[in-house]
Amino acid sequence: MLPNTGKLAGCTLFITGASRGIGKAIALKAAKDGANIVIAAKTAEPHPTLPGTIYTAAAERIDILVNNASAISLTGTLETETKKVNLMMDVNVRGTYLTSKTCLPYLRKSRNPHILNLSPPMNLNPMWFKNHCAYTISKYGMSMCVLGMAEEFRGEVAVNALWPKTAIHTAAMDMLGGSGIEKQCRKTDILADAAYCILTKPKSFTGNFIIDEVLLKEEGVKDFDVYAIAPGHPLMPDFFLDVETDMTAMKQERYGASQEEKRSGGSQGEGPGGAQADMEPAPTKPPSPVAETFRVIQGAVSVEHVRSTQGVFQFELSGDEGGTWYIDLKTEGGSAGFGKPPVTADVVMSMSSADFVKMFTGKLKPTLAFMSGKLRIKGNMALAIKLEKMLTQLNSKL
Repeated sequence: MLPNTGKLAGCTLFITGASRGIGKAIALKAAKDGANIVIAAKTAEPHPTLPGTIYTAAAERIDILVNNASAISLTGTLETETKKVNLMMDVNVRGTYLTSKTCLPYLRKSRNPHILNLSPPMNLNPMWFKNHCAYTISKYGMSMCVLGMAEEFRGEVAVNALWPKTAIHTAAMDMLGGSGIEKQCRKTDILADAAYCILTKPKSFTGNFIIDEVLLKEEGVKDFDVYAIAPGHPLMPDFFLDVETDMTAMKQERYGASQEEKRSGGSQGEGPGGAQADMEPAPTKPPSPVAETFRVIQGAVSVEHVRSTQGVFQFELSGDEGGTWYIDLKTEGGSAGFGKPPVTADVVMSMSSADFVKMFTGKLKPTLAFMSGKLRIKGNMALAIKLEKMLTQLNSKL
């Protein structure tokens, strides 16, 4: 953990979305320095451990603005309701822009003013747009505020962005990832420490898109286990940051498959000149991994699973053993198998057959598959989360 230095003593911080999670952690870190904290959250009630509400902001001298408030909906273009689009644009883009605009006249009077947006470096890899276009636009809108305002107010106000390298354990992450997701996350403390580093730098430090772990390493932090919910457990990368190791593995898998096909040199039953060679009857082909996975699922599905889930899932798989498969956890005793489900699917998931097997055997977390672009989900996201919880129960049998 990064120690406090007292550099923020007497400063006034205006923080949006500070009633819990990341915003609250940043506020508490600054308060330990003796900073005055003004929080803007959904409620106007004072926080029990942080002074001030949104209505007291006008009476304070503002030195630092932290735009943390954010709305999220990880849905495709056709599945995102208009009211959710409006909410993300209002909170993430409009809220960040107008709060900054309102605070800037006061910030310009401060000795060391800062604006810090909790937003990502802009990554134009299409995978970060295809599954949740509206959310990506809204977060990149916050990042564009950093680009523009840092240049517009250079020499007057520092404007920077901060983003986590790994998933952070918050109420939103619990909602998205379901039970057990916290083991793949870090505590909010890592962002609080990184934010503290940024806000104690001179205002000449501006226009930067900062990743928490990278900055803290530069500041001399070596023990990152203190930030982990479950030290030693693999961590899930956050949105908008490409995972090169995953891409390398995917390329190797594709390369290995193509080389195997080349080595086979066509049909095994052909002799020289293409003549059919005498061969012993081939042994019975074992069931494919995908077919075997569905066979086990079919045998494991119970009335309780159907009662608690009430959803129908369709899988569009590519690559070997590609095609349409389904799990029906809504009709009578439930069923699973090849082809389209007996009733209209509530959720359609698209991914490679290899990743499907990894996901259902516990080697690939659905949340990580979704965030890294390996899994595309259309339909009811709440049901998709229910399916992940059921997978946790079935992993021992798969």
